[in-house]
Amino acid sequence: MAISVRLLSDLDQQRRHLGTARAVLRLLPEPESWLDVATGDADFPGTARRLFPYTSFDGTDPTPRVAHAQAAERVEQAYVGPLTHPHIARAVRSRYDVVTMRRAPASREELRTAVTALRPHGLLVVAAPGPHCASVRTELESRGCVLVRSNHPVLDRLAKTRLLIACRVP
Repeated sequence: MAISVRLLSDLDQQRRHLGTARAVLRLLPEPESWLDVATGDADFPGTARRLFPYTSFDGTDPTPRVAHAQAAERVEQAYVGPLTHPHIARAVRSRYDVVTMRRAPASREELRTAVTALRPHGLLVVAAPGPHCASVRTELESRGCVLVRSNHPVLDRLAKTRLLIACRVP
């Protein structure tokens, strides 16, 4: 029983990852570079690579799991630490066509750093729980981003998490 529940959980996670990747595919078919924030073992880049085989995926995570993901070639560049760490924030500045935050930003500073990691016209994909959706949207707009897609189909029906996609305007 435990194996089948885990298998269903893994399949659900892959379905959500593919849904996020497809949402980006409709807006930006061939991004050159992509940063996945809080990537962990880089499961999302591994799944998204199916749709974006020529995209360079990098990841940041506060745990060393991202370094293991780099060794396993699931990400090309691994940043161990929070996105807001000055060394990491400097290294990712204006470097990415797409940045994904598949969980709610830990702070306004993290959201700001994610925006600065984007190249002009880059896309920021943020998962925002329903109660925080408006504040995330307001923060993105105050940072010079235009919402290109919001209220995307629910990622997690119980948590009512919404996917916001914003474009960084130069």
